[in-house]
Amino acid sequence: MPATFTFSNNCREPIYPGVQTNPGWPAFPTTGFHLDPGARAHYDIHLLPHAPGGLSCASGDCAGRLECDGAGNQAPSTLAEFTLGGGSGGTDDFYDISNVDGFNVPLQIRPYGGAGCTAAICGADINAACPPELAARAADGATVGCKSACVAFGTDEFCCRGDHGTPDRCKPSRYSEFFKRRCPRAYSYAYDDRSSTFTCASGGNYDIVFCP
Repeated sequence: MPATFTFSNNCREPIYPGVQTNPGWPAFPTTGFHLDPGARAHYDIHLLPHAPGGLSCASGDCAGRLECDGAGNQAPSTLAEFTLGGGSGGTDDFYDISNVDGFNVPLQIRPYGGAGCTAAICGADINAACPPELAARAADGATVGCKSACVAFGTDEFCCRGDHGTPDRCKPSRYSEFFKRRCPRAYSYAYDDRSSTFTCASGGNYDIVFCP
């Protein structure tokens, strides 16, 4: 039985969620779509429609397309990440909200229909408090996203790679702690697992709410 994903836009402006599926796993019904304020969209993961389009987003753009088609996101963007059935035929789903690529919109994952499920949320307006060196700005100077330190500076220390590619060598920074203080239930850097990953017995469904 497929999981149902419902996307709700409580923001004041239209948003364009992008979806990316790991290679070798069933494709999501769409890789990107339009969602007006107050609108909801429902998808079951066993459907396979395809409808390309074109647009440019102030943040989180995926190669100027409505459907991302595997292009990935243009950081900074808030991510909702899922591994259904443990990724290998297991019984539990794993999910999280991640600011590892930065932040652009508040987000909540509300599971229902499964057992042992807990909501994940990053509801703060991080853009309003973003340090100037992390701010992503529109042409008019408005802050439209807040970059992570990895995205802003690209160093191994902030990106948890190279000599810093293990949990014991990659520790929280003052920048990751900035995100963590505002969204304690979301990933703030690559090894922020303990307080940021959630599980739900397979068979659950998920509401993904923008601007909860």
